[in-house]
Amino acid sequence: MNLASGANPAAALRTGPNGERIRAASLAVNPRISQWLRFDASGYVEASPGKVEIGQGIVTALAQIVAEELDLSLDQIRMIAAGTDTSPDEAVTSGSLSVQESGAALRQVSAHTRALFLAAAAQQLGVSPESLTVAVGTIRSSSSAAGQSISYWQLVNVVDLNIEADGQFTPKAAADHRIVGTPAPRRDLPEKIFGLPRLIHDLLLPGMLHGRVVRPGARAAQLLKVDLDAIRALPGVVAVVRDGNFLGVIAATEAAATHAADKLAASAQWSETGTLPNEHDLTAWLRSQPRETKVVDQRGPPSASTAGAPASSDVSTRTLRATYSRAFIAHASIGPSCALAQWQPQDNAPSAPAERLEVWSHSQGIFNLRTDLALAFARAPESIIVHHVEGAGCYGHNGADDVAYDAALLARAVPGRPVRLQWTRAQELGWGPFSPAMCVDIEAALSADGQVIGWKHDVISNGHGTRPGRAKTPALLAATHLETPFEPLIAVNAPLAAGGGSERNAVPLYDFPAWTITNHRLLTMPLRTSALRSLGAHCNVFALESFINEVAVALGEDAVAFRLRHLSDARAITVLERAAKLGGWGNAKNADGATQIEGRGKGIAFAKYKNTGSYCAVVAEVEVAREVRVLKLSIAVDVGLVINPDGVKNQVEGGAIQAASMTLKEAVAFDAARVTSDAWEHYPILKFSEVPQVEIDLISRPDLPPVGAGEAAHGPVAAAIGNAVFNAISVRVRDMPLTPERIVAAMA
Repeated sequence: MNLASGANPAAALRTGPNGERIRAASLAVNPRISQWLRFDASGYVEASPGKVEIGQGIVTALAQIVAEELDLSLDQIRMIAAGTDTSPDEAVTSGSLSVQESGAALRQVSAHTRALFLAAAAQQLGVSPESLTVAVGTIRSSSSAAGQSISYWQLVNVVDLNIEADGQFTPKAAADHRIVGTPAPRRDLPEKIFGLPRLIHDLLLPGMLHGRVVRPGARAAQLLKVDLDAIRALPGVVAVVRDGNFLGVIAATEAAATHAADKLAASAQWSETGTLPNEHDLTAWLRSQPRETKVVDQRGPPSASTAGAPASSDVSTRTLRATYSRAFIAHASIGPSCALAQWQPQDNAPSAPAERLEVWSHSQGIFNLRTDLALAFARAPESIIVHHVEGAGCYGHNGADDVAYDAALLARAVPGRPVRLQWTRAQELGWGPFSPAMCVDIEAALSADGQVIGWKHDVISNGHGTRPGRAKTPALLAATHLETPFEPLIAVNAPLAAGGGSERNAVPLYDFPAWTITNHRLLTMPLRTSALRSLGAHCNVFALESFINEVAVALGEDAVAFRLRHLSDARAITVLERAAKLGGWGNAKNADGATQIEGRGKGIAFAKYKNTGSYCAVVAEVEVAREVRVLKLSIAVDVGLVINPDGVKNQVEGGAIQAASMTLKEAVAFDAARVTSDAWEHYPILKFSEVPQVEIDLISRPDLPPVGAGEAAHGPVAAAIGNAVFNAISVRVRDMPLTPERIVAAMA
C-alpha cells in the first residue's frame, strides 16, 4: 500500500521498461535507510548525505527535500557532515549532480520513511493509514473524534530504519510542496559572514601540532642537499621529515612551523631541468604532442567532405573555419588548502589493524581520498577515516586531497598527535591541479541559401581528470616526490555519458544535419591537470557559441534569430528568448539607459550543460577601453524543479562572476622550469570593483527533474563576453583570457 501523499512526480522517480520504479542511483549503491536518516528522541532528524558542502549551498537544499517529504519544519532537520565511517558513499561532489543524485536519494528515502512511520502510527492508534496526516512531525488521525495523535519520536523504537529503501514509495507531487520551491536561508552562511569558526582552517584538536611542507624548486627537480639538523635545532620544532623530494616540518606553533619551513627551503639545494612548454605559444605545443584521438559523436553519413557535410555535386557550399584557445587556469581559491591528520594507536585486538589514520579534509570526495591514502600507505581502507570539514570555495579538484596526504605524511612522525597543515599561497597557486590549456578547431559548411549543412569540432587538450580513487596508483602530489615514488598519472576524461571532460559540450544542440565531433587527448602532461568548474564546457561553449555568431555575421543575420532558426528544443528556445528580452537584445540603449556608444557592445550565447543538465542563456554587455569591462550579465536559466530559488540564483550568479574572471583575466604563467604565477600579483582575478551587475530570470519547471546550477553559466558567459567584445569594436578575439594584449594581437 502506498502511504505517501501525492502522485508520481517525474522529479523524483524513474521507471523501468515494464513501468517498475527505479531507485535513485545513490540509493541503489547505499540502500539502507539508516545510512541517510536518524531520528533523535529530542525532536529532530539527522540527515547524513554523502555529498558535501563546498560553498554551493547543498546542505540547505537537501534539508529542504527531507523536511518536505517528512512534513517537518526546516528547524527540525540537522545536516551531518559526511564521514567515511558514518555516511553513504556518494563518490565525489562534482558535476552539478548533488541535487540530482543525493537529492533524489533523500527524497525516496524520506518518502519510504514517512510511510513506515504512518504504518506504525496507524497500528498504535487503531485507525486507517489513509486517515493520517503529518505536521511538524506530529501524526494525527482525521477519523478519530478525540483527535488522537502521536509523533515520529514516540515511534522511534517501533520503526526499524535498518532496512533497504526500494524506491517504491511515491514522494509528494510538486503541487503539494510547502518547502521545496521556496527560498530558504543558506545554513552555511552565518558563520562565514560573521567570521565565526566553521571552516577547516578554524578546526582545533587537543594536542594539535602545526606542519608546513617545502615543495621542489621546479617541476622536474631533485633534492641534492639539505641541512635537516639545523632545522631540528630551531625553537619550537618537534620533527623534520624527509622522504626523497618530500620535505616538511612539524612545530608546536604555526609561527614556528612557518619559520622553520622558510629556513628549510633556504637550505635545500635542487637540480632543476626545464620541462615546461612555451607559455606564449600553447596552441602550437598542443598540436605537437602525442595524443589519443576519438570521434565523440557523428551525425549524418560519414563523408570526407568539409565539416562532415554530405557530399553533393548539386549543392553549392562555402566553408568557414576558426580556431579558439584558452590558457591553463588555476582554482585560485582565496583560502589555501588545509588538512589535519592523526595516526592513532589501536587496541591489541588480534583482528584490529596496528594503527588507524584519521584525516579531516575539505576534499570533494572523502571516500576516494580514503582509497588513495590506503594505496599510498599500503593499508586497508577500513583503517582510515576521513571526515569532511568545509573549506574555502571549491570549484573542482584543487589541492584539498594533496594537502591531506601531506598532513598524513607529517603526522606519521608524531603518532598520537594531530597535525594541522596549511599550504602557502605560492603552493596553492603553483602546485594545485590546473584546468588544461585547450585548443578548438571548428568548421561549418554552408549551403547557397545560408543553411548549415555540416559541422566539425576538434578539441585538443589534456584530460580533465586526475582525481583520487580512480586508478591503481594514488593521484596525490607528494606521492610522486617520495624516495620510492609512485608514477604520475596522465589526466583522462570521464565518459561522455557522464558528461565528458575536454569534450564536454562540444556536441552542438543545434539541428545541424551532419557533424563530426572529435577529441584529441594529450598523452603528455608537463603541468598536472584535472577538474575545474565546468571542465571543457568553458572553452567548448566559448568556441561553439562564438563561431555561431561568426557564421551569423557572415550571413548578415541577427545572432538570436540565427540560433532560433536552428533550434527545435523548446526549453533552449525559451531560455534564449527570455535572456534576450532580459538583456534588451535589439535595443539601442545600454543597461544604464544611455544610447549605445562606441566601445560598448552586447553579445549572446547559450548552452545546455553537458547536453543533459540545466539550460542557460546569457546576454553580456561590455565596455572595451584600455581593457574589457563587463557591465551587466542578463541570464535566463532552467534547472527543472527548483528546490531553493535563492540557492539557484546564488550558484548561477557566482558561476557567472567566476566565468567572467576566467574569461577576462586568468592564465597560469610559467617559464621552462616552474610556475611563476604563484602570487596574486601574477595571477589576477576579478576584483570586487569589477564585478558586473547580474540579473537572473529563473524558469521554474516543477514537472521536470531538478538538475544542478553551479556550472551552467561558465560557457555561455565566456562566449557572450567574446561576442559582446566583437559587437563593441568589430574585432574577434578567439584566445582566452581576453586581455588587452590579446585584443591588440587580434587587431593585427
